[in-house]
Amino acid sequence: MNEKNIKRISKFLSLLLRHQPEAIGLKLDKNGWAMVDELIEKSKRRNMRLSKEILKEVVATNDKKRFSFNEDETMIRANQGHSLKTIDLELKAIQPPGFLYHGTVPKFMQAIQTKGLLKMSRQHVHLSQDLQTAMKVGSRRGVPTILIVKSGEMFAKGFEFYQSKNGVWLTDHVPVEFIEKK
Repeated sequence: MNEKNIKRISKFLSLLLRHQPEAIGLKLDKNGWAMVDELIEKSKRRNMRLSKEILKEVVATNDKKRFSFNEDETMIRANQGHSLKTIDLELKAIQPPGFLYHGTVPKFMQAIQTKGLLKMSRQHVHLSQDLQTAMKVGSRRGVPTILIVKSGEMFAKGFEFYQSKNGVWLTDHVPVEFIEKK
């Protein structure tokens, strides 16, 4: 399968597994898992021809490791980024590194400098452990602005952090006082 098709299927899976499973009548359990066979069958409604082999390739090659299978590969889910408020990814709060990064673009800086980083329509604010990932995230919408988040100080003051299966750091809100512009 070529890179263009993998990207197209990945976007389709993101829509279904993170935001709108109802677009094809797909059912997600409380932890965001969908039955692989149901996903394959109901995707035909959108003229999307999926197979288990195609899903395996998309999961294995997705650059951000957005998706994962359960142990016997009968279920699939998105690792984070849900706008669905009912999904519980069963994340456990853990201590973050002293600093994390967030990639954004200049047009959002005024709001960030006023309100901090907000989760907006998602369940969490997404943070990166490395600068390169933050640069890549920020550059999706233009010239990136990189923010340094004082996650160690936040944690010491009682803020909770989680790390998704694919290494993305998550928190509910980053107040202005914990943000520095790189």
